[in-house]
Amino acid sequence: MSVVSLQLGQCGNQIGHELFSIISSDSNGPNRKKYGDKAHFSQKQGSGNNWANGFCVLGPRHEEVVEDLVRREIERSDRLAGIFTMMSVAGGTGSGVGTYITQCLRDLYPSAFILNQVTWPYGAGELSDAILVHENDTVHQICSRLMNITHISITDVNKVMAHQLASILQPAHTAHSGGQYCRNPLGELLTSLVCHPEYKLLSLCNIPQMSSTSLAYSVFNWPGLLKHLRQMLIATAKMEEGIDWTVSAPSVVRATEENGFKDPALYVPWLQTENSFSTWNSSVPLNGYEKSATLISNSQSLLKPLDSIVRKAWDMFASRAYVHQYTKFGISEEDFLDSFTALEQIISSYTHL
Repeated sequence: MSVVSLQLGQCGNQIGHELFSIISSDSNGPNRKKYGDKAHFSQKQGSGNNWANGFCVLGPRHEEVVEDLVRREIERSDRLAGIFTMMSVAGGTGSGVGTYITQCLRDLYPSAFILNQVTWPYGAGELSDAILVHENDTVHQICSRLMNITHISITDVNKVMAHQLASILQPAHTAHSGGQYCRNPLGELLTSLVCHPEYKLLSLCNIPQMSSTSLAYSVFNWPGLLKHLRQMLIATAKMEEGIDWTVSAPSVVRATEENGFKDPALYVPWLQTENSFSTWNSSVPLNGYEKSATLISNSQSLLKPLDSIVRKAWDMFASRAYVHQYTKFGISEEDFLDSFTALEQIISSYTHL
């Protein structure tokens, strides 16, 4: 089965480039990555950092061309497992055009799984099946504190995101794959993590992450990696440095390997324990790491940053800041209010988990 990837805007294309560089290098050397000559579309002018321009003007204008690109890639696949998009939630092309194109793809392929990887801006979905969120602030801290990068560039940030994404796109064995590599990884991933349509926000933790110099002198074992991941889940830690080990679940199951994740206290009471946690494993080393572990969770970890973004956006809307830049492209004030209502519902749903 095949997953068709779609890179939208500057952010999506930069992350996609780094992601496929890692995948190609791990597969068999750095020269295997090649985009098709007819598998891209670009214009000299973008959306001017304006979501409304991207969604209301450029998205509809280029809808047919982009849909044709995606259709050709899907027709080349033996069987479509899903569509994976990479984009930013800031700016205009990735966020605005990306949202419009995601809406079109949902209409064209109603039965296909759609996973949006989105990058939240510094300081800061009803259309897809899930939204995998990267926060620039968190990734910047990983570059500084774990990778020991002094002068952090956009490329450094993109490489960290790409490394984390590559960790979930590796060939993997699952509980239902019968000793073979999973044939529909995207479908199994989203089916396992999105158990209710009101809960679609996914966060990702990957360990270890360090500079190549430190990696050469480091040794890791599975119990230690999984112990750290479990505590990161409990303490809502974004990276392994600075984990609060004083936070604990109401009841404790001895954290031996993945059994520590099967503690019912970690999950909502209406979710059956056997459906709350799934293990995937791969014998393929990832990007130079002999051992690495990744945890994708659908939890309250994104609640605080989402609430902060909504409050800032509401303050700007209430003071009429930049509203005219949206209304001139067809976005009404009622559209703003509808969006705030939808986001407040998401925040309420996650708050009452």
